[in-house]
Amino acid sequence: MLAGDADICFLAIEPARAADVAFTAPYVLIEGVYVVPEDSAITTVADVDREHVRIGVNQGSAYDLFLSRTLQRATVVRGEDGIALFRQQGLDAGAGIRQPVSDFVARNPGFRVIDERFMQIRQALGTARTRAPGTVRFLAAAIEELKTGGFIRDALRRSGQDPTLAAPAEDA
Repeated sequence: MLAGDADICFLAIEPARAADVAFTAPYVLIEGVYVVPEDSAITTVADVDREHVRIGVNQGSAYDLFLSRTLQRATVVRGEDGIALFRQQGLDAGAGIRQPVSDFVARNPGFRVIDERFMQIRQALGTARTRAPGTVRFLAAAIEELKTGGFIRDALRRSGQDPTLAAPAEDA
């Protein structure tokens, strides 16, 4: 997964990545949701995993990896922009992060968000598993300090994001 060219990475914790990446606890918790046409019979997350249902996703995203691992009947359609694929190809659903998906729906009449999340994306700091254990402990402690001190919550607020996305401190 990692070529070893970077010292650290900011990625969603995913089993497919964990073979190569040692992750800290998450610093942000993000929801993965579906968008569907307004008149779609799909109303719940469970409705999506059915034969002949096609879902647009951003290739290689955390939700692509999750859906590829967990869906049993639906088909994942990958591309650079899963929501654009959903729209252009007339797919049954698009998968994405709640805030951008909600923004898409607000700007584009004829679509709606399935309110129930299909996954929680746990964004974390990572480093190559080949790094010394002390490096991983240092990074984990740094993330906890940033969460406990409110830096993550404040950074989200300053960037116009929802500060409630900040993950709680591990000892909280």
